Amino acid sequence: MAGPLKLGLQALAVMGVGILASLLVWKLTHETPPPKVGAPAPPFSLPRLEGSGNMSLASFRGKTVVLNFFASWCVPCKREAPDLESVWRRYRSEGLVVLGVDSGDARGDAERFLSAHGVTYPIVFDPGEKLAQGAYALPGLPVTYVINPAGRIVGERLLGPVSDNGYSQQFARELKAALKA
Repeated sequence: MAGPLKLGLQALAVMGVGILASLLVWKLTHETPPPKVGAPAPPFSLPRLEGSGNMSLASFRGKTVVLNFFASWCVPCKREAPDLESVWRRYRSEGLVVLGVDSGDARGDAERFLSAHGVTYPIVFDPGEKLAQGAYALPGLPVTYVINPAGRIVGERLLGPVSDNGYSQQFARELKAALKA
């Protein structure tokens, strides 16, 4: 009796591994790809972190948008916040908007982050990360996109702080290109 029971358990284990492998293959082949350079930025409307109502990406059509996904617990996000604030203050008279998307945070933590880092640019709230993990398919935080006035993505997404050496040059090039558009 031990022989048939052992064979049955082995068959069950093999079937379990097969199911897990099938789920992995399905996830890999059905993942949402990140937005591509030159493509329209995926639209969204999310609650404002401060104040009431929602804010949509479409409301900034005609302006260059620096779309930055961050969270209060993210150390690189803390490092880049002053630089994004500086970009906002320097270029907003030229039609630039820095739009922050707080992803996966509690509202209070996000508000403390803004206060601690002197952030004054508009922020929307994505607590369940539906936008971050959905249409934008973020691999982590921070992630920044530059969007031209026509609503199209300029350059590759920046997977790290815009203030870091390697990213700062790419960010400056993309920002310049978008502001000229």
